Amino acid sequence: MNHIEINGFRMAYRDEGSGPALLLVHAFPLAALMWNPQIEALRYNYRVLAPDLRGFGQSKGAPTGRFASVEEYADDLAAFVQKLGLDREKIVFIGLSMGGYLAFAFYRKYAPLVRGLVLCDTRSEPDTEAARQNRFRLIEDLRERGMEAAAEANLPKLLAPENYVNRDDLVADLSRIIYLNDTEGTIAAAGALANRPDSTPLLAEIAVPALVIHGKDDQLIPLESARKMAQAIPDWQLSIVPRAGHLSNLENPEFFNQALETFLKELK
Repeated sequence: MNHIEINGFRMAYRDEGSGPALLLVHAFPLAALMWNPQIEALRYNYRVLAPDLRGFGQSKGAPTGRFASVEEYADDLAAFVQKLGLDREKIVFIGLSMGGYLAFAFYRKYAPLVRGLVLCDTRSEPDTEAARQNRFRLIEDLRERGMEAAAEANLPKLLAPENYVNRDDLVADLSRIIYLNDTEGTIAAAGALANRPDSTPLLAEIAVPALVIHGKDDQLIPLESARKMAQAIPDWQLSIVPRAGHLSNLENPEFFNQALETFLKELK
C-alpha cells in the first residue's frame, strides 16, 4: 500500500498500472482489498487507484465523537485526485454500494474531475426510516462489540444466498477485511450513510457516460431499483451480473470485469 497525507490524515491506497485513471471506492464495511480482482485485470491498460477511506483498512483519521458525512469523504477523494495531479486528465469514478453513494456526493461537488461513472450495487435514494433505524442499531452494537457486530450484521446480506452458503473462501476473506477496520471509522461511516441526501434529482444532471452494474441476486438493493436509477441518467448502460449478490465484483469477477472493460473501452 502507498500512503499520502490529505485533509489532516494519512490515506492508504493501491496505485497500480498506467494509462487513463480509474478511482475504485469500496463498500461498507470493507476496504480497498475488495477490489483485488479488478486491480489485477485492469492494471495492464489503466492506472488503477483504490484508496481506503478514512477509518477503513490502513487509513486512519476517522472522526471521533461524531458521524462523518458523504460530503467529507467526497472532499477526501477530491483532494486525493488533485494531489496526485489527476485533475488535469479526469478520472472514471467506480463505486460499489457506499462507494456509489460517494460517487453521487463527488459528482455534485467535483463534476469537472469526472469523465465517467460506474455505479455498482448502489442506489440514488436515501435510507428509508426503517433502514436508518437499523443503521443506528448497528452503531450501538458496534460501540458494545466492535467489528464483530459489523461482520455479524453484514456478511449474510452482502452475498447472494447461494454464495454465502457455498463460498467459504469468500466469506472468510470478507470477514478478515471487516475485522481489519477501525470501529470508530465504521461508526462514523454508518452515520454518514444514514444521513445521506437523496441523489435521485442529480441523475438527470449527470453529463458523463454511466454504467450501472448490479448483482442479479442482490439482497440489499432490488434489481428494479438499479434499473430505474440507470434509466434516469441521460447516457446510461445497465449490466446485470448473474450468480452474484451485493458484492457482484467479488462473486462473479469475470462477468463484472468484462462489463466494466467494455464500458471503459467505449469512453472517449
